[in-house]
Amino acid sequence: MSIIVKASDLKFKYPRDIANRLEPKFSGLPDPTPFNRDDLYDVLPMMEAVMNELGSDDGEVLNLLEDLLNQMPRFIITREEVYDYLLGSAGECLRR
Repeated sequence: MSIIVKASDLKFKYPRDIANRLEPKFSGLPDPTPFNRDDLYDVLPMMEAVMNELGSDDGEVLNLLEDLLNQMPRFIITREEVYDYLLGSAGECLRR
């Protein structure tokens, strides 16, 4: 099952980096490209990838991921670091 996340599914609004919207986005590991946490076009594919890996289509899980993303330390820079952080942190929260 492949989850598709739309902007209307998100809890927060994110700016759109229109100049870079056609650049390749996160599609899996490895991906050492810097992640732009302030760009909807980077946020959507990241959320989809993590939701798919978690095997969840629950809106509460998506809200959790957004909260984690917005509280994520600034030293986490690359897409693969962001993916690992979100997946690991969400996994810990969901196991409680």
